[in-house]
Amino acid sequence: MDHERVVRDATVRLPMASTALEACEWIVAALARHTPAAISILLHVHDRLRCVAATGAWQVHATVPPKAGLVGQVYATGEPAAVADVTADPDHFPVRPDIAAELCVPVLDPAGRLIGVLDLQWSGPVELARWQDTAERLAHRLGARIVALGGPPAESRGEKLLRHATAMTAAATEWELLAAAITAARDVSALSAAVLLLSGPPEPRLGAVTGTPGELESRIRAELAETGSAALDRLITRAHRHGAAYTLGEAGHPPTVDYLPLARAGARTLVAVPVGPPDAGGVLLVADERLLRPDPTTVNLMELLAGQAWACLDRLRTLARLREQANSDPLTGLRHTGPFEQRIATATPGRTALLAIDVDGFKDVNDTYGHQAGDRLLVELARALEGALRQGDELYRIGGDEFVAVIEVNRPEEAVRIAERLTEAARRTGRTISIGVALPHPGEPPERTLLRADQALYKAKHQGRDTVHLSTT
Repeated sequence: MDHERVVRDATVRLPMASTALEACEWIVAALARHTPAAISILLHVHDRLRCVAATGAWQVHATVPPKAGLVGQVYATGEPAAVADVTADPDHFPVRPDIAAELCVPVLDPAGRLIGVLDLQWSGPVELARWQDTAERLAHRLGARIVALGGPPAESRGEKLLRHATAMTAAATEWELLAAAITAARDVSALSAAVLLLSGPPEPRLGAVTGTPGELESRIRAELAETGSAALDRLITRAHRHGAAYTLGEAGHPPTVDYLPLARAGARTLVAVPVGPPDAGGVLLVADERLLRPDPTTVNLMELLAGQAWACLDRLRTLARLREQANSDPLTGLRHTGPFEQRIATATPGRTALLAIDVDGFKDVNDTYGHQAGDRLLVELARALEGALRQGDELYRIGGDEFVAVIEVNRPEEAVRIAERLTEAARRTGRTISIGVALPHPGEPPERTLLRADQALYKAKHQGRDTVHLSTT
């Protein structure tokens, strides 16, 4: 193999390349005439190595995370690497089942900064040392040409949308999701402002604000915040009734009445895209102070973004409902055993009081008037007890007519006073309750504290019911 000829053939046309992609494609095509290797060039675009030219492989990896596989390792270290037996490399990215050896070298700019990698993989015997020298020389010349042409290609809008869609999918909260969607709308559209207006209930509201919003976005949010809910509803209804819309960038044409708040804020360019269903979704508004003409592709990308945002938002809301159902008693809406056990596990000795509550004569109500009457009684009592507790106190239903309140107090007498307030609230419903109070001792397991509260409750029952008893043991 005449490696000097390989270098000449691969670089002779390089000065004529008009784009970085064209330069990479010529290098790969020329190399393929001299070796049966699977060849690929990956350039760093945003946060990943993206394959921009390849040949000789049944399959290539479109993107590779930094540090993944040999190409990722080479990009992370800036040092060439050769593997004579890929079966011994646990991080090898297979492109063909017959690949035996792999060589990867960094592509550097003239200042020595990494901009990508050149990767070659062979299925048969190969002189890796000779090919490494050749590949490094080619990578050096390619890096210089790429820089002369303005550097690696910018991330396309489709690639941006894919990256942002991944971030939205990973969002753990509704706020994180809406913030990610707004960031994506600005980035993909190249317009300066993005606002999400969400449907009620109880009334339309503005979605999260992310980062430091620009002046136009701040003015739009302020105008919309001062606009009545009826006008906001019209904005949402318009988008859902007529579909996505955008300005043509022509001066001298007044906005429709629905968009007057945006015009007052200074918006001269606007893309409006419906999000989700009218009763639960909203509208994505992307705007700019400049008088521009958004192309249909931009609108299509915003529609794709809105669809992804709604799918993620609907998933988060569904998960929240399922978690609420799993953690709540379906009859009273109070939290039940699982959350209660988690709460008492964090009890503070001498400060966290457990109030074990039992409805007096509840079995007689069920036996005399039926279970529906008993259920109504439990719901009414639950609301009454919740209303008598302080902000931050917690009430749980742990079974049947048994409730437990978890409260933070400074001394036992304070817990007793709150318990007495609960008995008074129960009396106002026409029923009575008995309460046992216990505060955890240092080092005492939560289960033991609850047992002492139950024992105090039984003593309150024996004392004639409709009373409070404090555990002193």
